[in-house]
Amino acid sequence: MAKNSDSPKMSDVARLAGVSSMTVSRALKPGTSVNDVTRELVRNAAEKLGYVFNSQASGLRSQRTGFVAVSIPSINNANFADTLNGLTEKLWGSPLQILLGYTDYDANKEEEIINQFLSRKPEAIVVTGGGHTEKCRQLLSQSQVPVVEMWDLPESPIDHVVGFSNASTSNLMVRHLYEQGYRKIGFIGGDTKRDARGLDRRRGFIEETKSLGLDSTCLVAEGIPPVTMREGAAAMRNLLKKWPETEAVMCVSDISAVGAMTECIRSGYRVPEDIAITGFGNYDLAEFTIPTITTIDVSAKEIGELVGNTILQQLEFQGDISAKTSIEIKPKLITRESTAVKLIGPAGTLSE
Repeated sequence: MAKNSDSPKMSDVARLAGVSSMTVSRALKPGTSVNDVTRELVRNAAEKLGYVFNSQASGLRSQRTGFVAVSIPSINNANFADTLNGLTEKLWGSPLQILLGYTDYDANKEEEIINQFLSRKPEAIVVTGGGHTEKCRQLLSQSQVPVVEMWDLPESPIDHVVGFSNASTSNLMVRHLYEQGYRKIGFIGGDTKRDARGLDRRRGFIEETKSLGLDSTCLVAEGIPPVTMREGAAAMRNLLKKWPETEAVMCVSDISAVGAMTECIRSGYRVPEDIAITGFGNYDLAEFTIPTITTIDVSAKEIGELVGNTILQQLEFQGDISAKTSIEIKPKLITRESTAVKLIGPAGTLSE
């Protein structure tokens, strides 16, 4: 007989008991790791609501593999480490563990990794960014498990999204430099064929400088993503040689900004008196360089926490998958010492 739609659900029990639906599922099954106080709290809530635990369905669900597959482009990037930290903390206390794969900013490797993930039947899949090969997108779409795309806001999401617009965030930094009085602005980024998020930041930079009628230049640092300090320094050296009149430079990340700023100082340019430098990502080191670096805080750990929440909401062990969710992060501009207000002097010269 079909279950009455008004019958209490596991989520109702969870709400009354003040715990997650996953905790309710574990508390109502014998032999699971739930303390006696919580177990009694859940059972009292279930009894009060008249909730009947479906042990047969629970038995089927207990065959789950217990892992969430996560694909990231780099394992030595502090931002992605913070995201994984946030995700891991959210999954603590649940029966879920992370299976990690890294793509090295290669879409074909991502496709390969997703194919391998699916052969191991994950509970959910998390991927970084919204740009995938056609086959990878097909694999994710047909996976029949929750898929979360993070660190981006793709135009056509596969399933769930937790991210921000990299292009719009670049607009935020360009606007800041413009308001500070800078008019000749450069951009340093990596291999745009592989780094989709870096390409979006570059695109946003170009769009905003054009809309403001500014002189702008873009220089691709040699080497594959992520752009290191060494590559940031080399790119800055080339930029200053080719466009010595540049007043400010936006870098694709704080790491490349540190390299660029070091090269400026080495070459006799004062930061920010002669040239301003900005980064992206709000890495810890950007707060401790001399001068400290103006940057964008993308709330990397919060992205992981929100991804974790989304996964737990989708895996409530009720067999019900909610509608697609799209959570937009609002990056914040962090102004520091590497940028300063520039004013037009009486003789037409720029002065601090």
